[in-house]
Amino acid sequence: MVQGQGHQEAHGVRKGPPGGRWLQLLIGVICMSMIANLQYGWTLFVEPIDQTHHWGRASIQIAFTIFVVMETWLVPVEGWFVDRFGPRIVVLIGGVLCALAWVVNSMADSLAMLYLGAVLGGIGAGGVYGTCVGNALKWFPDRRGLAAGLTAAGFGAGSALTVVPIANMIQSSGYEATFLTFGIGQGLVVFVLAWLLVHPHPDLVPASTGTKVAQSRQSATPGEMLRSPTFWVMYLMFVMVAAGGLMATAQLGPIAKDFQLDGVPVSILGLTLPALTFALSIDRVLNGLTRPFFGWVSDQIGRENTMFIAFAIECVGILALNHYGHHPVAFVILTGLVFFAWGEIYSLFPACCGDTFGSKYAATNAGLLYTAKGTASLVVPFGNLIVASTGSWQAVFYFAAAVNAVAALMAIFVLKPMRARRMAGNEGIGRLTAETTG
Repeated sequence: MVQGQGHQEAHGVRKGPPGGRWLQLLIGVICMSMIANLQYGWTLFVEPIDQTHHWGRASIQIAFTIFVVMETWLVPVEGWFVDRFGPRIVVLIGGVLCALAWVVNSMADSLAMLYLGAVLGGIGAGGVYGTCVGNALKWFPDRRGLAAGLTAAGFGAGSALTVVPIANMIQSSGYEATFLTFGIGQGLVVFVLAWLLVHPHPDLVPASTGTKVAQSRQSATPGEMLRSPTFWVMYLMFVMVAAGGLMATAQLGPIAKDFQLDGVPVSILGLTLPALTFALSIDRVLNGLTRPFFGWVSDQIGRENTMFIAFAIECVGILALNHYGHHPVAFVILTGLVFFAWGEIYSLFPACCGDTFGSKYAATNAGLLYTAKGTASLVVPFGNLIVASTGSWQAVFYFAAAVNAVAALMAIFVLKPMRARRMAGNEGIGRLTAETTG
């Protein structure tokens, strides 16, 4: 790097990898979109698997819980490897495991084999997810909300373009062939792109002194973060909001079937599709758009203020879905609202974690916080059990709405003052705006 570049170097201009940090971000987004179907496409397979093997919804959905637990609880370990050895090797292995998982699912003739596929897929998807988000936090300390949001958008909206092809292929060729074809294709894309990922050198990223949100000057180790009460408040809030959203994600197919809407044609803006397919397509798009949108908003008005707005919208959306969701058009629109107000947790919480605990161990620390999604997934099978015992989704909807309302209030009255105190203690940088002065 030429020493005389002065002004340009202050903006993070040292020559880095081809395409710079924005290409690194784009690679992360594409990789995330390739693993999205492992979670968001799952609901399309539940009924076909049950019709073929008659294992029961609750038993089949245990595979979803296993996937999410493995995807989340091992991310800190994968983040540790990323922080020390760089992102490439972790994503390479993750792509191979994601492909292998759906190959196993295509051949599964027992629940044990289906659960094995969930284990492999969870480990692989977690490696890709944690690496790409952690890399975004490191490359973009000045725009953490937006960068984490765009990366997470790949996971949230990545399956939007493949919802219809997967649904059609299940109908025409069976779910087994669909697992095999899409599994190999998705894994191959991740494997190839992984070779382009690199770890950012400190001289290649801009300073975060111009941000509108406070950021810690100090990088807390994972152990130091785990001893912080602020971390556990964030963790609890993450669990609460994720639990409600995961129920909708995993159960949307069964909900539509129980509402007798899954095959009902719906026409919106000149497009006509079965209600469930329409809802899944719109939900994937909105679940992706919400992540960079609310991430960008949080860069402007603060993480906690944005959390309050989003969680309150989610609460209202879930209650409206419970009340009006039996109408086909309302079902499509309201599920879109629910996904829009839920998906932002995957940009807000990583950005909040990076702001609070620093960049050096961002992949590991964000991974530890991300395990909250795995904890929340333990609640998903109870949704089926509640419905089986009550004959209605009403109790599930009320639970999801209530935890979102509580989390919205916690963002303002608990997390906000706690983070403000920590920022003051750690000589936080950035403009201490209203959202951090509590």
